Amino acid sequence: MNGDRVVPRRVADLALAVVIGAIVVVAAAFDAGTEPADHVLIVTGSLALAAYRTAPRAVLAVTTAALTAHVLHADPGPVAALPVVGAVHTAAQAGHRGVGAAAGAVFLGATLVAGPATPGTVERTALLAGWFLCAVVTGLAGRNWQAYLRQTEQRALEAERTREEAALRRAGEERLRIARELHDSLTHSISIVKLQAGVAVHLARKRGEEVPPALLAIQEAGGEAMRELRATLDVLRTDEPTGTPALLVERARAAGLAVGLTVTGRERPLTATVDRAAYRIVQEALTNAVRHAGHASVAVRLDYEERELAIRVDDDGAAEPSRPPAEGIGLTGMRERVAALGGTLHAAPRAEGGFSVRARLPLEHA
Repeated sequence: MNGDRVVPRRVADLALAVVIGAIVVVAAAFDAGTEPADHVLIVTGSLALAAYRTAPRAVLAVTTAALTAHVLHADPGPVAALPVVGAVHTAAQAGHRGVGAAAGAVFLGATLVAGPATPGTVERTALLAGWFLCAVVTGLAGRNWQAYLRQTEQRALEAERTREEAALRRAGEERLRIARELHDSLTHSISIVKLQAGVAVHLARKRGEEVPPALLAIQEAGGEAMRELRATLDVLRTDEPTGTPALLVERARAAGLAVGLTVTGRERPLTATVDRAAYRIVQEALTNAVRHAGHASVAVRLDYEERELAIRVDDDGAAEPSRPPAEGIGLTGMRERVAALGGTLHAAPRAEGGFSVRARLPLEHA
């Protein structure tokens, strides 16, 4: 984005230099002593102003030398000082007020030397001295104003970061509170249900009776509920990734899932928010594949593009476009994460069968 602003600035600087040079050239055309060499000096000194942002001292030196030579040769009117006044102003704005003042003094000395010893020459020199003084003062004022704007912007950024940190801290405290409540209430209740079902199954088998299927289902559901609850509590207690997508793939392989990982583009460190979102998206996609895709194979692809990270997780399970699955908490959470980063998410059955999760996360998210 900075590069997008540089070109218009350079064009504007060049246009300003051309306008100043044109004014001085037109004024010099009415001076009897102006020669072609003087026009060359005016154009050289004026066009040098186009580089004042990158080399203010060099611009000041070239402009002052060229216009001083023009003054000594042709003794023009006060308009000839306009490029030097601009160079002094930009030098003072860049923090070189001493050099700018010295250049103005050199030009004023040349004006006195070139002109006849008359009151008119003294008055013209005094007028130019006022111009140069204004140029130095306005340059310093502009420098102070830019410094003030930078400080204001930094304070605004610091305040925004502080608000974000406070919001994250409050969110973390709320997650811990919810985790404690769930642990103290649901964990105890589910443990009692599971324990009672286990005791009932044990007694039935001990008496040689057939265990009712509903009782076995209760026992199995209790164990599954405990596992799900523990996983939920782990997520609530920490929202930070515990690894990388590559580690998730390795864990899924160790659990028996046929999964492959492909990484393209220039892999590089990501911001904490993007890294966390990418980890959770891959984690949730692999979890859904384990739960719903059976013994399907899964392909995970990470594309590091110039401005975005593209994530794609495809499986060849039993999902069909004609029977889209109900969106659960996992997919909803993925959508919320992607939306918070300004990205896009597409999660739906594939036309050739199976399920696909595709997400695009901007890498420049702040």
